[in-house]
Amino acid sequence: MTHTLPPGQRLRDAWRDGPVQIPGVFCPLVARLAEQLGFRAVYLSGAALSASLGLPDVGLITQTEFADEAARIVRATTLPLLCDADTGFGEALNVERTVRLYESAGAAGLHLEDQILPKRCGHLSGKGLVTTETMVQKIRAAVAARRDPSFLLVARTDARGVDGMDAALERGRSYLEAGADALFPEAMQGPDEFAHFAREIHRDRPDVPLLANMTEFGKSPLLDVATLGGLGYRMVLYPVSLLRSALLAAQRTLEAIRDHGHQRDRVADMLTRQDLYNLLGYNDYETRDRNFFS
Repeated sequence: MTHTLPPGQRLRDAWRDGPVQIPGVFCPLVARLAEQLGFRAVYLSGAALSASLGLPDVGLITQTEFADEAARIVRATTLPLLCDADTGFGEALNVERTVRLYESAGAAGLHLEDQILPKRCGHLSGKGLVTTETMVQKIRAAVAARRDPSFLLVARTDARGVDGMDAALERGRSYLEAGADALFPEAMQGPDEFAHFAREIHRDRPDVPLLANMTEFGKSPLLDVATLGGLGYRMVLYPVSLLRSALLAAQRTLEAIRDHGHQRDRVADMLTRQDLYNLLGYNDYETRDRNFFS
């Protein structure tokens, strides 16, 4: 399917009629499954990409590994792809290259965070922050680097877990002044905090899109999308939900094979051969192959 609108604009359009749910996809085929099930956007998580490579989420993945995976996902789906960009993989000039790589890969946008390296999962303790001015410089570089003005630049702040809510709000306002399109307040600790952040930001900037992170086993409660939409959030991330689910299913199947010598009791929980072929477009490939040789 050929789109006349750039991916950044399609992502912005996705939340026009209400908050958009953005599941994290850990491979291109899962992105295609999300599209088949009616989702309007997908997400490439640094935590999930790192884990899929057997690495912890501490900033070890490079910008080219991210961009290469983004390009593979974009080729597999027509959905706009929002990407994690960690800390931008360096200073302002590194951020400039990151934006260009992600945009060339076909991503719809990215988010940058204000942690120092080595970074940590946003819902863990022990995080450190760069100065506000350092992050502002990175955002300015990102704005200058993008070729398509609709490419979405989301500024994430981890300040709530380090310096408190007032610091998160102060940083958020500074990041918007620097040119960020949207804000991602990480590790809010309850619906009241989500509401407070949105209310304070929207007091002066009512049109700023906000992103809520609904990662499991973290500091934020798992609120439903209608609640978050009512609090003023336009994007809701589920960054590692699918990877966690798939890994537990894989673990249980491996245990069955090991312990019982067969997988018969697990077949009911598997995608059928036909469903997999349909997802892959298998018949379309066969049809085209026959046409080429006729």
